[in-house]
Amino acid sequence: MHVIEAHGLRRTFGDVVAVDGIDLVVEPGEVVAVLGPNGAGKTTTIEMLLGMRTPTAGTVTVLGGEPTDRAVRARVGAMLQDTDAPGSLTAAEVVDLVGAYHPVRIPTALALERADLTEHAHKRVSQLSGGQRQRLSFAIAMVGDPDVLYLDEPTAALDVAARVELWEHVRAFAALGRTVVYSTHNLAEVKGTASRVVVIDRGRILADGTPDDVRRLVEGATIALTTDASAAVLGALPGLRSVEDPGGAVRAVVLHVTDPVAALRTLLASDAHVSALEVTEASLEDAFFALTGSAHADARTPQTAEEALR
Repeated sequence: MHVIEAHGLRRTFGDVVAVDGIDLVVEPGEVVAVLGPNGAGKTTTIEMLLGMRTPTAGTVTVLGGEPTDRAVRARVGAMLQDTDAPGSLTAAEVVDLVGAYHPVRIPTALALERADLTEHAHKRVSQLSGGQRQRLSFAIAMVGDPDVLYLDEPTAALDVAARVELWEHVRAFAALGRTVVYSTHNLAEVKGTASRVVVIDRGRILADGTPDDVRRLVEGATIALTTDASAAVLGALPGLRSVEDPGGAVRAVVLHVTDPVAALRTLLASDAHVSALEVTEASLEDAFFALTGSAHADARTPQTAEEALR
């Protein structure tokens, strides 16, 4: 049985199309990164998989049932961007309260430990920092010992050490055969945690595969070198996509090419000085930018306030 199955998933907000015909099947034990720039439709997609938003069109099943079924919800955990716990309760009280709604749960102390909140267990929510509240959301998501865990931009408010620890807990959770789906635009996190990457932009899936599969969608390489070749020589290299050239005599240049062997053969034949040569295959970042047309993961400006939240 598929853990998650979505077909033709579409969601509109007035004239804005946030999700536009997504098909997604997730198997047990997969760690799936939903990758895309701000406003791509990542959060809206996860909210529909959770049953928090009704699709305008399309179908979703989770663990063989409707996302809103009580039996399904009992087996699902979610860490969302806007979890808002009562400020008058302590961290331990909030986790214990949520745990009481689950037929199967882990001890409150263990959930807090996995979120690195043990020493803050008796602090009121109103006394927690932004990063601590984010970790509280993770504890809430984990307390029901879920089979499926959704994480929406889970490390957005965390410092480096807290990020590393959170992903260690996520990997340990996945090692138990559980399923994780998380949204992010942090490419470094994808490389270290995901077994599968789904690239979304403007509400559509542009690529779906392992991190290496997605990387290989972009042919070519980056060549970094020191040279005295003229701008005309560099511009005439075969397969040149772009060049980063500060100008001058002998200087450091970066070439983005489809065929590094052909480009280097031509450059060396020109008798130009070449040193400090380094050739790098296309990276996940290159694939992401090529697929989404973004110069930066945060470059897209949302068109509406609703879209900005998604």
